[in-house]
Amino acid sequence: MALSRRQFIGRLAMGGVAAGLGFSFLSGVAGSTSTGRSLVGGASLPGLFIQPLRIPPVLAPVRSDGEGDHYEITQRVAIAEILPGLSTTIWGYNGIFPGPTIESRSGRPISVTHTNELPVPTVVHLHGGRTPPEHDGYPSDFVLPVDREVPLPFHAIESGDLSNGQRIHQYPLEQPATTLWYHDHRMDFTGPGVWRGLAGFHIIRDEEEDALGLPAGVRELPLMIVDRSFDGDGSLLYPAIDPTALVEVGVSDGFEAGVLGDVTLVNGVPWPVVGVEGARYRLRFLNAANARRYDLRLDPPPPNGFVQIGTDGGLLAQPVQHDHIEMAPAQRFDVIVDFSGYQPGTKVTLVNDFDSGPMGQVMRFIVGARAEDSSRIPDRLTTIEPLDTTSAGVITRTMRFNSGHLNSNNRDRHSWLINGEPFSPDVAAARPALDSVEIWRLVSDFHHPIHVHLNPFQVLSRGLDGPGPYDIGWKDTIDLRPFENAAIAVRFDGFRGRYVFHCHNLEHEDMAMMSNFVVT
Repeated sequence: MALSRRQFIGRLAMGGVAAGLGFSFLSGVAGSTSTGRSLVGGASLPGLFIQPLRIPPVLAPVRSDGEGDHYEITQRVAIAEILPGLSTTIWGYNGIFPGPTIESRSGRPISVTHTNELPVPTVVHLHGGRTPPEHDGYPSDFVLPVDREVPLPFHAIESGDLSNGQRIHQYPLEQPATTLWYHDHRMDFTGPGVWRGLAGFHIIRDEEEDALGLPAGVRELPLMIVDRSFDGDGSLLYPAIDPTALVEVGVSDGFEAGVLGDVTLVNGVPWPVVGVEGARYRLRFLNAANARRYDLRLDPPPPNGFVQIGTDGGLLAQPVQHDHIEMAPAQRFDVIVDFSGYQPGTKVTLVNDFDSGPMGQVMRFIVGARAEDSSRIPDRLTTIEPLDTTSAGVITRTMRFNSGHLNSNNRDRHSWLINGEPFSPDVAAARPALDSVEIWRLVSDFHHPIHVHLNPFQVLSRGLDGPGPYDIGWKDTIDLRPFENAAIAVRFDGFRGRYVFHCHNLEHEDMAMMSNFVVT
């Protein structure tokens, strides 16, 4: 039976909402975990910390010229051995998960030609990219399959820009060094696309960062953390409306709050282990899960904990020390860990305090002998200009992220809404002027990691307080927690055109929690 909002709030106040709606969810700000429902697989799970960590390969450009560097990626079905002894069908960029890492230089344009050999349309979004609208990966800018015999029974095809088999994305990369990622962004079906493997790193470097002397080379580890579930034969499980469908695969009733897997993967490896020297390492954490939040901690802890040097939009102004780090889906945290403080042979476990049992474990580092280390952590990293929100003409908007119900095909269906409205390509929630600064007040009912395309933002406040400990620097995704309000400042510069902002719980996004803004 559907709950009214008044009944829902009453249940939450009594602590009964998790049981009443089947959500794996704890209310409150401190210590709250994830909004979603666990999907228990049938596969025999491997032991923890047995399989070696893999680092995704760096993609080489097919050519470089005066216009920049040019890359090619083919999206295709492939077979991977993710769980030992079992074969898993994935959808992969170049047939691998994670996809190949693109490393680029700030200010040097690149192009990426995507060829779609999958049985479904796809959309490619460079998450965190400062990108012209025609290359940003608008949810209906489909790359149609090369095999045109595949049926295409998806709606909204008229609203986008279609490419037959291929699309060339051009990225100016006029932005500082940072950790980005690229992933599928297909309208209504981002969740199953990413779940099947359509995600990869994109790392931007620049001269300012090069000069800092941070750990580099083999002592820089990109770590994509996700959760997945597998059937007994190794196939990926996802709560599909029709599990046999190749084209229209969405979220079934009961999983609208988000899908939580029962296997932790780091760079596509379940609970991996990696040897490290007794030296500083740079860890680029990416939460690429559909819905799961992580509270990361090292056990035993290093003397200085995590030293955060960067976030979604690039370097921080100065390093910040954390004992633990809370990460919502799509967020990135760039940290340095000094393993020289451990005795050789120490087993250091990266744990997730938002979960217990196997899902409370992420990966393990085994510390080797102390090694020569010329890296350093400067007291100052970069200069961050606070956005001016006091000038006349700064507009303040309120964006409310709430659950709701929509009537579709004479059926009352749960949905997720922004300001009471489902996503429509024809409706814009805001029309900011180019180069203007706006304040957006974000109000939530559940966990909603809110991502804004085109420009990073600065977090001004949470409730009556200032920014939280994980809000510093330039962000493109804010971890908005249950019944919380926050204020962000955004400067809309770079390009005019239509973009989206949305919840990055991918099941929420697929169920309409997305809206447009148009830079005029």
